[in-house]
Amino acid sequence: MTNITKKDIPRLLQAYKQMVTIREFEDNANELYLTAKMPGLTHMYSGQEAVAVGICEALKSTDYITSTHRGHGHCVAKGANLKLMFCELLGKEEGYCRGKGGSMHIADQSNGNLGANAIVAGSAGIATGAALRSKMLEKDDVTVCFFGDGALGQGLLYEVMNMAALWNLPVIYACENNMYGEYTHVDEMAAGSLTARAEAFGIETHRVDGQDFVAVNALSENLVARAREGEGPFFIVLDTYRYHGHHVGDVNRAYYRSKEEEEFWKTERDPILLLSDVLVSKKWTTQQELDEIRATVKQEAADAVNYALDAPYPNESEVDMHVFVD
Repeated sequence: MTNITKKDIPRLLQAYKQMVTIREFEDNANELYLTAKMPGLTHMYSGQEAVAVGICEALKSTDYITSTHRGHGHCVAKGANLKLMFCELLGKEEGYCRGKGGSMHIADQSNGNLGANAIVAGSAGIATGAALRSKMLEKDDVTVCFFGDGALGQGLLYEVMNMAALWNLPVIYACENNMYGEYTHVDEMAAGSLTARAEAFGIETHRVDGQDFVAVNALSENLVARAREGEGPFFIVLDTYRYHGHHVGDVNRAYYRSKEEEEFWKTERDPILLLSDVLVSKKWTTQQELDEIRATVKQEAADAVNYALDAPYPNESEVDMHVFVD
C-alpha cells in the first residue's frame, strides 16, 4: 500500500462507499437479468471496482472518460445516479439515454462520461478526440480511456496512441487487464509485454495492482495532474479480475478458468475487502461502521431498482428521436 495518513480517512471511506455501490449495482443488474426483467445481456464489473474508483476519484466532473461494454463501474465511479442507470438498463424513459442505450451504450455527459461502447477499443478514438479538443481549446480537461486487455489487438488503439504521442494530448489510456478477453487468457492472446505497445510510441507507461485502491488512486492523482500540465499522454496496465463470466449468460466457465482461481481472487484479492482491512487495521473505522455503509448502499440500490421497475417506458412516438435530422 502507498503511504496514507489519517487525513486520507474521508476519501478512503468515500472510495469504499463507491466500490460497494458498484458491487451492489452489479448484483442487482444480475438479478434483473436472471428474473427476466431486463432485456438483453449485460457484462458485470464486479471485482474491478478499485480501477474505476481509483481513477475517477482523481478526476474532476469536467474531465472526461470513455468506457467499454463492461461499463457500469465507470459510470457509477464518475458520479451517475443509480435510479437513472437502472432506468436505462430497463429501457425506461428516465434513463440516461431515454432507455435506448441500455447496458452497453450508457452515457452520462453531465458527469463527463462520453459513453460505453460495445466495440472492443471502439472508444479509443472518442477519448483521443476529446483530449485533442481540450488541447485545441486550451482547456485543462483530462480524458481517461478505459479498455480491456482484449483491446490490445485492435489497430485503432495504436493509431490514436501514435497521434496522442505526436500531439502531446492530455489522455490516459487505462488498460484493465482482467486476464481474459472473453474466454481466452491474456497470455494466449497478447504476445510480448503489454506496456511495450505504448512504449513503442514513446508514451510513458506504468503497471499497478488494480485491486489496490490506494495504489491506483495515488498513481492516477499523479498522472492526471501531469496530464493537466501538458505532460501527457500516459498508459497504465491495471492488473485486475472479473468475478463473473464474460457476460451474465457465461455461467459454466470451467473450460477456460477454474473455480479455485475465481475463489482465490474473491477471498484473497477482493478490492473492497483489501480497503476495509486497511481501514480497520489502522483503527480509522470499525467493521460495524463499514457494515452500516454497505447496508445503506444496499437499500439505496434496492430503492433505485424499484423506482426503475415502476418508471414509464418512452412513448412510441420517440422511435425516430435522435436518429437523424433534416
